[in-house]
Amino acid sequence: MAAATPTTLPLSSEPASESSFWADADRHLVRYYGGGFTREIIERAAGSFVFTAEGRKILDFTSGQMSAILGHSHPAIVETVRRQVATLDHLYSGMLSRPVVELARRLAGTLPAPLEKALLLTTGAESNEAAIRMAKLVTGKHEIVSFARSWHGMTQAAASATYSAGRKGYGPSAPGNFAIPVPNAYRPDFTTPDGGLDWRRQLDFAFDLIDAQSTGSLAACLVEPILSSGGIIEPPPGYFAALQHKCRERGMLLILDEAQTGLCRTGTWYAFERDGVVPDILTLSKTLGAGLPLAAVVTSVEIEQEAYDRGFLFFTTHVSDPLVAAVGNTVLDVLADDGLDARARELGAFLRTGLEEMAGRHEVIGDIRGRGLLVGLELVVDRETKQSSDELGARVTRRCLELGLHMNIVQLPGMGGVFRIAPPLTATEDELALGLSILDTAIGEVSAAL
Repeated sequence: MAAATPTTLPLSSEPASESSFWADADRHLVRYYGGGFTREIIERAAGSFVFTAEGRKILDFTSGQMSAILGHSHPAIVETVRRQVATLDHLYSGMLSRPVVELARRLAGTLPAPLEKALLLTTGAESNEAAIRMAKLVTGKHEIVSFARSWHGMTQAAASATYSAGRKGYGPSAPGNFAIPVPNAYRPDFTTPDGGLDWRRQLDFAFDLIDAQSTGSLAACLVEPILSSGGIIEPPPGYFAALQHKCRERGMLLILDEAQTGLCRTGTWYAFERDGVVPDILTLSKTLGAGLPLAAVVTSVEIEQEAYDRGFLFFTTHVSDPLVAAVGNTVLDVLADDGLDARARELGAFLRTGLEEMAGRHEVIGDIRGRGLLVGLELVVDRETKQSSDELGARVTRRCLELGLHMNIVQLPGMGGVFRIAPPLTATEDELALGLSILDTAIGEVSAAL
């Protein structure tokens, strides 16, 4: 079949009409959301808002893809990109630049010992891929344990450790991947006499199953400190110390994926600080680039040396790129200079108070959970039975968007619709109050129509 003749590109800078835009989108884009793309053209974004071609102003309660912790088009980020792209944007992967070494040094300065060796990459999936590869090489084993509602990425090893979605229809995953139950206090599977979550018994049971299935080749446990795509589920205090002990008993490394929880969003620089544990390997992404593609793997000198001695290879096109490394340095500047860890705690308390007041007005609000500016709001049709409804969450989401609020909802089997609320750390109380007001209205209108 003959190739199509290329069309001549228009010389005019005039944007396509809305009908032409959607015709081109429908014809040429591969779709990836179950419900398709939101049928609004986004022209620009600034701070906590995105703006449509029709002039609508939409409050962004998800920081883009949970990434823009400094809001959209932060002046310091804009200036860094302008300066760096005109000076040094990309290099051969074996060359080094000052922004890369500076970011590695400064990341180590934000972390407890012995985490001080960094590999700078682009996405969360890529950082988890590299971490898994490193763990397998260093331990000489291949089995990976993750939470049953985890999300670690869409590349092979990361996808094989992801259980909240995307597993059906793609054939076999990487061998040796095992899931353990999520310690969900709102929907406990193992219970104490008073009906609470018995996470210790659950964890013992989980590793009894892991031991029964393992071929003796357990390499690592890869988990999120707060499961985000799993429905903003925060394991209780003490859980991660016990999990780390399980890993140590089996010669496994503990890898913590702080793509969404790292860099002040939860009120501390890293979510794992609450638990008094230090992972063997830490992965960062999303928040590190504040919306630009930047990720990192951070580990100890000992693990890095062992990996290097064994021939560790993760040589990618955009490893150690200077442009995004410069952005990462600016992100650290703003986080430190503006005290955004404390701000996340203060705004998080304001947000939670507003949600708790809302729960007093709406019976469909079943649970509020999370930490800092990463908050989950679970909707149910019956508080007593915790019965869920996909339609309820979908309708509230649609109504919020109509009213000018973008919300992200997680809908998994056995759970109600869980809103992931993650506004920028630079948001104001007035902006949070606006979001709460719109959400309150949307829930009220949808509930009244049930």
